Amino acid sequence: MVIQEKPPLHDQLEFFIEQAEKARPIRTAVAHPVDGNSLIGAVEAAEHDLIIPTLVGPEAKIKAVAEEQNLDISNFELINTEHSHAAAELACELIKRGEAEVLMKGHLGTSELLRAVVHKTKGIRTERRLSHVFVFDVPNYHKPLIITDAAINISPDLYCKKDITQNAIDFCRALGVQTPKVAILSAVEKVKPNIQSTIDAAALCKMADRSQITGGLLDGPLAFDNAISQQAAIDKHIVSEVSGDADILLAPDLESANMIAKQLIYLANAKSAGIALGAKVPIILTSRADKKLARLASCALASHMVHHKEK
Repeated sequence: MVIQEKPPLHDQLEFFIEQAEKARPIRTAVAHPVDGNSLIGAVEAAEHDLIIPTLVGPEAKIKAVAEEQNLDISNFELINTEHSHAAAELACELIKRGEAEVLMKGHLGTSELLRAVVHKTKGIRTERRLSHVFVFDVPNYHKPLIITDAAINISPDLYCKKDITQNAIDFCRALGVQTPKVAILSAVEKVKPNIQSTIDAAALCKMADRSQITGGLLDGPLAFDNAISQQAAIDKHIVSEVSGDADILLAPDLESANMIAKQLIYLANAKSAGIALGAKVPIILTSRADKKLARLASCALASHMVHHKEK
């Protein structure tokens, strides 16, 4: 049996942006936007009616960047803080007070921002572990593909993977996928006692059977080829509803997830966007390397999550 591949659609991130533009813009606390890239990203998203930004950081620096980049920020609320630590803390405080619905990273380190997020008393943490999702539009894959976690959890244990999986499932459901299909990756498809990722994959599948993970369809361990290609699964005599139709790829660790993600971008011409999940609100973690589409799409993904929560 040979599987006929579906023709690819390469406008998936643009679709998410278009849908988010039709909804109301989300109130967004932008922490420390004191460089051109982060401030431009906030202004662009506001111009597309994706967000209503509140700029939090040193007022003089933000205004200097706006003037340098010829950006009009006169209609945005600007809250002065002394430095980046204070900006991250105050941005979280705005969310706790209900004055913002999303947190957006400006020109500060991800670890610095996340320290404010997970602070025991001042932060916006939940009982879930934080995790990151990349959303990819891959030219030769038939739907959006999510890879997790490529940015936050370095060597997740089983319970951390449980949260990473649940975060990704909930995120997919916010994008309109009723029952997301999760491929739990390893190097092989069989459970091997000497390969921990295969043990974790089997345990996660059983956790889903026992409703410890809900809302998705899990299978694993699966190697990358038979997670992505149904033909590869057939050739290896693997019977799986996930193979060839995965919405989510759960990688064994941050290193493997990060390598898969960057290979898709630089070798497969994939478009990407990403956000952090597991806090009280979505966190837009833009990178200095992100282009306009990635910045707008990341804001659009956060918008989908906010509006899904309201339903």
